[in-house]
Amino acid sequence: MSEFEAEVKKAEKELEQGLMTVDNDPYTEKVTTDEFLGDLKMQAQEYGQKIQDAAAKAKDFASDKFAQAGDKFKEISAKDPKELVEDAKEFARQKPGQTILISAAIGLIVGLILRGGRRG
Repeated sequence: MSEFEAEVKKAEKELEQGLMTVDNDPYTEKVTTDEFLGDLKMQAQEYGQKIQDAAAKAKDFASDKFAQAGDKFKEISAKDPKELVEDAKEFARQKPGQTILISAAIGLIVGLILRGGRRG
């Protein structure tokens, strides 16, 4: 199990622990007798279900993207370094604007990391 999957399982457990079922509540009879509180209970259950559905979708999306990233990493690690350099040169010839933007973004990130390291 990867570190990412372990973190996802940990988050799911914390979410399940944070959600309490209302069925075992000793005050359930009082809640159902009051119409306003009954509506609130239904809305809370609906929102709880929506949150669980959203968490499941997020987990599926993250797992899919993690698998795609793993596949790309395997693909890149299988290539020869000279082949990677040739691919980069070809990309730069085909899309010079994107190459400049990517280079600027990488330079900015590296600059922020180095600058942040001197302050700490």
